[in-house]
Amino acid sequence: MDVGLILRPLIDSLFWLIPAALLIGLLKSPWAKGQIGELLVRLFAHWQLDKQTYRRLHNVTLNTPDGTTQIDHVFLSPYGIFVLETKNMSGWIFGSEKQVQWTQKLYKRTSKFQNPLRQNYKHLKALEATLGVSPEHLHSVITFVGGSTFKTEVPANVTQGIGFIRYIQSFQQAVFSAAEVDAMLYALQTGRRAPTLATHREHVQNLKRRSDPTAERKCPKCGSALLIRTVKTGPKAGQQFWGCSAFPKCRAMQNL
Repeated sequence: MDVGLILRPLIDSLFWLIPAALLIGLLKSPWAKGQIGELLVRLFAHWQLDKQTYRRLHNVTLNTPDGTTQIDHVFLSPYGIFVLETKNMSGWIFGSEKQVQWTQKLYKRTSKFQNPLRQNYKHLKALEATLGVSPEHLHSVITFVGGSTFKTEVPANVTQGIGFIRYIQSFQQAVFSAAEVDAMLYALQTGRRAPTLATHREHVQNLKRRSDPTAERKCPKCGSALLIRTVKTGPKAGQQFWGCSAFPKCRAMQNL
């Protein structure tokens, strides 16, 4: 019996099955889901938002006092600056504006993720510092793609699918001139970090460092070391935060 003839179909099947399995695994990874979600938002914006009215930048990495922050999408317009955070998620979504974490329930699996409104707040503050604009002209927008369903009431700026288009277009009062929009676009184009793989890797390292309670941190105001402190009284008693070691001369604080 020729064993080679028997094994040949199995080998041919494995030749296709292994790459297919690797591809499926890659597409299910958080990185790939994030990239697909951001691509969908780009396509929606391309089809629905006028390019001359809404000047757009994607994957914007800006320097911050504690490292970097990475913004999915920025739309600059006469009606304000819209900062989009994309979530490619399925299942049921539970959360409120003030919760630190939201919940995703997919079949029998339940998982927690950072409140995207809190996540986007840092993006807004970075843009405010970079562009020198009033915070009232910066608008946070969250868009969920991927077939998720909100099971709790969410604010109007938390949208699904192309809902972010309607939210952006609801602002119709001009607050910037065309020249100001062009100037802000130029400021971001020249002030952003280069959108390269090296920049992304550095940003990921910054995220890991910020989430590591043992990592050394410096005060963004005076340069002294930041220490983990605990609120002793009041409604937030027991809550921990980063406080400047130069206190009381410096009262800088950061969330843990």
